[in-house]
Amino acid sequence: MGTTGPFIIESGAMFNLSRTTLRGLAGVAALAGFAALALPNAQAAPAAAAATPVLPQPAETPNQAVSRPPAGAALTTMSSTTNTVRYNRLYKTPAITPSKCKEVNVSLRTLAGVQAYDTQLWNCMYAAWAVPLKAAGAAYKVKPKLVVTTATKINTLCGVVNNTTGYYCSGNGGVIYIPASQIIAQWNSNPTYARAWATQMMAHEYGHHVQFLTGILNASWTRQNAFSTNAARLEESRRRELQASCLGAAYIGANKLYYPMSGGLLVQFNYLVSHMGDQPGGVRDHGSPKNHAFWSTAGFNARHTYTVAGNCNTFNATSAYVA
Repeated sequence: MGTTGPFIIESGAMFNLSRTTLRGLAGVAALAGFAALALPNAQAAPAAAAATPVLPQPAETPNQAVSRPPAGAALTTMSSTTNTVRYNRLYKTPAITPSKCKEVNVSLRTLAGVQAYDTQLWNCMYAAWAVPLKAAGAAYKVKPKLVVTTATKINTLCGVVNNTTGYYCSGNGGVIYIPASQIIAQWNSNPTYARAWATQMMAHEYGHHVQFLTGILNASWTRQNAFSTNAARLEESRRRELQASCLGAAYIGANKLYYPMSGGLLVQFNYLVSHMGDQPGGVRDHGSPKNHAFWSTAGFNARHTYTVAGNCNTFNATSAYVA
């Protein structure tokens, strides 16, 4: 990628992307694997979470969620899908307006606590994304449903999934599934890390909702299913997932003064986004930790004269930046 070392999100920093050239029912699962490294504050790293939930799909790699666009929703030509993902109106929209929502002061050791925490984030993200979504010509009033659960398996319109990580299905206007048990387990070992985990997970899944409302999600799945090689399909998946993390981080960055994303929480968030992604020996469908950090940083630091979503155009980046 031309650079070395971690990408660190700083509270007041700007990030320059000048180095880059620079479905429909669609289900997308967030990767929750992490390298087993020490946390920055010398506390033990949380145990690595379970692998991405899988749904088999004919002629696809096992990790790919089932793609079932409803009648009339799928985009039919590669040209139109490419235009949708690369030149979407979302990329020229104004910066996200801070929701000014504060973090809920609640313990995350119970299901009720996780529900209260994530419900606040869910409401805040809905309000904050209204301006850019409206400017993009999207149905900005369509709010995704939120399901916070301790169930090990859940039935969605995108199929049955093991709820071991965050999941988004675009059926019925969009549903975000959050695994409370995972957050509770993290709270028991490191409460600050659990807060960063819960925040990033919700933001990432809401990023998929933004993709859905703007047509990017459907177009990307159509592109992925049309590619003839597994390598190309996996790269498309990485572009989609890295963009969701970038869009999620953009909300967090826009609201960082009010949440606030600073101090120990920022340290843990930096650690999280720098170690989240495809792990050695695993399926390469979400992007390397280095690239995950790069795009999360791009979103978090986009403000002022920078268009927030415009910093998240992973579909127009060179392959090195989505490896």
